Amino acid sequence: MSLRRSAKRAGTGILFALGVATVHPAAAQITLGSPGDPPRIAIGGGAFDVNPDSKKPGNGTTGLALGEFRFGDVLWVVAPFVGAFGTGKGAFYGYGGFGFDINLFERFVATPTAAVGYFTHGTGIDLGAHTEFRTGAEFDYRFDNLSRLGVGFYHMSNAGIGKQNPGVQSVTVVLTMPFR
Repeated sequence: MSLRRSAKRAGTGILFALGVATVHPAAAQITLGSPGDPPRIAIGGGAFDVNPDSKKPGNGTTGLALGEFRFGDVLWVVAPFVGAFGTGKGAFYGYGGFGFDINLFERFVATPTAAVGYFTHGTGIDLGAHTEFRTGAEFDYRFDNLSRLGVGFYHMSNAGIGKQNPGVQSVTVVLTMPFR
């Protein structure tokens, strides 16, 4: 791509961002953090390695079950969490990380997250290291009782610290309930 085309795209992106930032009615409906929400327990299931590479041993989509404890907004709008998941091929991942809520209108919540933890692959795909990083986002509907139902999309990788770094994607459906 030429330098001129790159500059034009960057300029268009900046103008779009400025336009979005100056739209007052829409901006008033988006808030960060959920300070009124108590700590929560999340349970879910889904698919691990959703776009497998046939050249990697142990690859293939398999089921995933997860559980998390989410502490709520402890550090301003940042909410720490701990969790674990297992797959149908015997993989296990115990992790901890941080996320923050982006409240869209009154009921919809997007939560980007980042975590690090210990991974063992079982008979599934070897991700190249026991230390693995998970990044992604969850998109939820918040009910009146502060429970949430949503879908999460995640990428796991060792960030190049292992001999290999195939990375995998997972998709989950998550039910989050207030812990009181």
